[in-house]
Amino acid sequence: MERVGADRLGALFDRHADGALRLAYLLTGNRQLAEDLVQDAFVRMVGRFQDLRDPSAFEPYLKRTIVNLSRSHFRRLRLERAHVEREKHLAARHVSVLPDLEDSDELMGALKTLPQRQRAAIVLRFYEDLSEQQTADALGCSVVAVKSLTNRGMTTLRQNLRTSR
Repeated sequence: MERVGADRLGALFDRHADGALRLAYLLTGNRQLAEDLVQDAFVRMVGRFQDLRDPSAFEPYLKRTIVNLSRSHFRRLRLERAHVEREKHLAARHVSVLPDLEDSDELMGALKTLPQRQRAAIVLRFYEDLSEQQTADALGCSVVAVKSLTNRGMTTLRQNLRTSR
């Protein structure tokens, strides 16, 4: 960027940074996050600065950029929290479905004793976390067959694990 353009951008930063920071803080309630959003907004503006024909359009464009960045931040945060909650739920579900084992080799040994279709049904349902319908599709059978295979396999696993202890 030529020096005149850099000077002009610097002047715009000096003129709008405080207002931008205030807006970002009011949107986020967090000073550090607000500073990051303002910095990101100005970085984005540098890339588009050459295309800005009307200098009076800078402030509304900057505000819109800050609003969009804050919305993106909170959307990402919501998605991250939802993912963590799903993972907690899945972990709790797996713990309640599978026996508490001290050694995964013991479980592998018990799994190997099952017929192949029962083993596949259990692995797909509980380790791959597929629904009954998805498991049925993967095995090429009905949902009723998946339920039966899973039930018989889990019964056999429980019996084998009890007798090996």
